[in-house]
Amino acid sequence: MGDAPVVKVAKTDHNARMPTKGSEHAAGWDLYCLEDTVVNFRSSVKVKTGLRVAIPEGFEGQVRARSSLGSKGLILPHSIGTIDADYRGELFVLMTWIGEGESYEVKSGERIAQLVIAPIPDVQFAEVDEGDLGETKRGDGGFGSTGRF
Repeated sequence: MGDAPVVKVAKTDHNARMPTKGSEHAAGWDLYCLEDTVVNFRSSVKVKTGLRVAIPEGFEGQVRARSSLGSKGLILPHSIGTIDADYRGELFVLMTWIGEGESYEVKSGERIAQLVIAPIPDVQFAEVDEGDLGETKRGDGGFGSTGRF
């Protein structure tokens, strides 16, 4: 793993925690809440991490939900948040409370999300006529159609 990409991390606050892996083969790095934050029912709040990152060119950061919080009702409303390689601001995790009760308090130091670093292929888009897209078994089957063919 000597050629592993390096993600530079700067703390915006001395209480911020560096990302950590929950296990040797975990795909994501845990992100931690910087300060106690209340997320009210059906509201979205940007939860601070106190971190800024420099993701290498050709990669992206994917902020993903932690299943343990999702099972309680604390979700990421945008499913996966993307951090582009040229973004240098603080990382926030957008969270929404849909569980039981009026609110959920995210505690300082609590693991709130996972950060996955993924390669981004260099692609080009070429405009063609619809007939030039090629035929597939699925065709134009939309939402919920996967696996029915």
